[in-house]
Amino acid sequence: MGIGLTEEHVELAASVRGLAGRDRSHAALAGQGLLGLHLDEECGGQGYGLLELCVALEALAERQVGGAYLPSVLASAALAWADGARPLTGEARPLTGEARSLTADVRALIGGLADGALTAAVAMGPPTDQGFLALGSAEADLYLVPVEGEGGAWAVLDRGDASAEPADGVDLDRPLCSVTARTVPAARVLGDVPVRELAAVLLGADACGVAEWAVTTAAEHAKVREQFGRPIGQFQGVKHRVADALVTLEQARAAVWDAARALDEHRADSAQDHAPDSDTGNSTTGDTAGTPDSHHDRHSDGGAAPSGGNAGSGRQAELRGESGMCDEARLAVSVAAVLAPDAAVRCAADAIQVLGGMGYTFEHDAHRYYRRALSDRMLTGDPGPWAEETARLAVAGVRRRMEPDLPEEAAALRDRIRAEAASLRAEEPVARRGRFAREGWLMPYLPRPWGRDAGPLEQVIIHQEFRDLRRPNLGIAAWAVPSIVRYGTREQQERFLPGTFTGEIVWCQLFSEPGAGSDLAGLTTKAERVEGGWSLTGQKIWTSLAQYAHWGICLARTSPDRPKHDGISYFLVDMASPGVTVKPLKEINGDEIFNEVFLDAVFVPDDLVVGAVNDGWRVARDTLSHERVALGDSWGPGSRHTDMAALIARLPELRQAQRERAGRLWAEGQAISALGLRVTLTQLSDAQPPGSPQPDSPPSGSQPPSSRQSGSRQSSAGGRGTASSVRKLLGMRHSQEISEFCWSLAPADPYWNRMILTTRAFTIGGGTTEVQLNIIAERALGLPRDP
Repeated sequence: MGIGLTEEHVELAASVRGLAGRDRSHAALAGQGLLGLHLDEECGGQGYGLLELCVALEALAERQVGGAYLPSVLASAALAWADGARPLTGEARPLTGEARSLTADVRALIGGLADGALTAAVAMGPPTDQGFLALGSAEADLYLVPVEGEGGAWAVLDRGDASAEPADGVDLDRPLCSVTARTVPAARVLGDVPVRELAAVLLGADACGVAEWAVTTAAEHAKVREQFGRPIGQFQGVKHRVADALVTLEQARAAVWDAARALDEHRADSAQDHAPDSDTGNSTTGDTAGTPDSHHDRHSDGGAAPSGGNAGSGRQAELRGESGMCDEARLAVSVAAVLAPDAAVRCAADAIQVLGGMGYTFEHDAHRYYRRALSDRMLTGDPGPWAEETARLAVAGVRRRMEPDLPEEAAALRDRIRAEAASLRAEEPVARRGRFAREGWLMPYLPRPWGRDAGPLEQVIIHQEFRDLRRPNLGIAAWAVPSIVRYGTREQQERFLPGTFTGEIVWCQLFSEPGAGSDLAGLTTKAERVEGGWSLTGQKIWTSLAQYAHWGICLARTSPDRPKHDGISYFLVDMASPGVTVKPLKEINGDEIFNEVFLDAVFVPDDLVVGAVNDGWRVARDTLSHERVALGDSWGPGSRHTDMAALIARLPELRQAQRERAGRLWAEGQAISALGLRVTLTQLSDAQPPGSPQPDSPPSGSQPPSSRQSGSRQSSAGGRGTASSVRKLLGMRHSQEISEFCWSLAPADPYWNRMILTTRAFTIGGGTTEVQLNIIAERALGLPRDP
């Protein structure tokens, strides 16, 4: 997936790539409206937002477009922010006198930047003896510079009010200059405009485009370059390097996507808050806390904030400065600034490594993308302060909303589900559990009568409305039930599913063996035909909670003469059967969750085979797919970035290095949450009938400019399931890193002493890190499988 998720965004990205492949000149980009994507139509723009601009920037960076585009759209975004902020300084009323002429002047400059008549350079670094280092040409028409002695104020200067000289930089496709202000006309002082924050998001989108090119180039090269008689993409060292680069890219994309939409949401909320009321003429300044859906639709990442924080409000009303940015948006921007530039540098460096010697020469374009990545990181600024800002906001209780905005037609469905939730809330716990089971609320996506045939939209609403109802965790049953529903007989379903849902039947999974863990198809447990059924003999290991389970789902080999993945059958084993021996294993944290299970001529009748005999691998893959989804959605107790913030809030002030580390860990965790939201939005979009509005889509009206033109290509991310696999891999690693860091802060805390040991299992269970990287490399990037 690119930064954009909707059909319109995908088409926009394809259109921009196609245009850049034909004519990448500034005039061509202006002619197609790409310089004004994010600007109001009354200023000569297209009426979209920063998210659409980021979609275009990512696509242009893939095509190595440089020149004046990025500094010009950054300048117009800053001017538009300043122009939109001025009515917020007082009552919402028509501007007169000096304020009117100032706004008219600013809007004229915005129009010139939008139609390509003007170009800009934007100061991005601290002042030096030569002036401010700026992104853009020394021959630009406008210079956006900080105003010394004016706090966070910026000014836009004409060429005659500043002196500029070309400056050296590593990027060969995008000029730099040193700018010094000669005079600063009062009418050109914009006030406190978040230029560096806007720059961080737009440079982040550019960085994602660089990383996309790098990952795709490395993967395509690894498919065809042969060494030692086979493609280098078959070697796990290469395969894992490229897959890891894709993981890094997807995390950065999620962060930039979230930051862009946070800025768009902030601007929209600010405009709504200060718009004149149509009936009274008064300014509307309240938030949505009192609206019926605010509690449900404004759920923030990580739940409640510490006392005094402002999580869950949806707009984080505290503003800084005359045109300041809300804390929620500031947090999202800081996360993008921490992750995206480093992602581009890493992916570009990895591409050069995979390309080998030719990647280090001017004969290949890899060095130009590496140079661009280094430039993006330099211009964004030292990631350390961005990480510290991230940590400061997180510990103060700021949270980013991670819920989809649902279409209007969801209101009636929400009303029905809300009424059901209220009815369940009134029940006693035992009666409520029975209704959960009978009415299909535990796994609502299953077909009736076991579920509710709920599509993605209904599942999201159920999740939101049932938060406080604490639906029971089915454990291993959550993986077994879907397979029994899909492949089991009616008798099997009626025998096992009702009791499973009510908690009367507990399940374990008899899959892994001492010689068949990640390579599950290598299992050796035998199932021999006997009268009336099968006799199972073998050893299983790493079986969670087997000592408490009533039944187990078991794989055994029924036809050893068949190929590896054939000849396996899927059995339901009564754990009380003669011949079943369970031996608990003590884990490094002292728990006894895992077990060895010995099967010695255990009889299983024919009516407890799920699916066809010798077709158990198909059934098992269905079970494992549910396991991957379940583990991908579960962080494990005490292993989230929000747990880290809660710990830090109780500790003395951290050292700078610790604050930076905490900020980076928070950024990674918030981006993983954003990845989860992107998966949800994609599922909702896929479930929409053609022509219906999509969640998080651009404003209604005309299509983005030239969106129907040709030029689309397959993204490195492959299928839409990639984000889910990436999220699982990131979540496993991140849980361990959080626990390690928190333990280093509080090594005498019994809880973190336990968690640093417990999370070691997270990169093993449900598919090891290495297996997950193989899956991503082969399924998402198309690298060749091992021979």
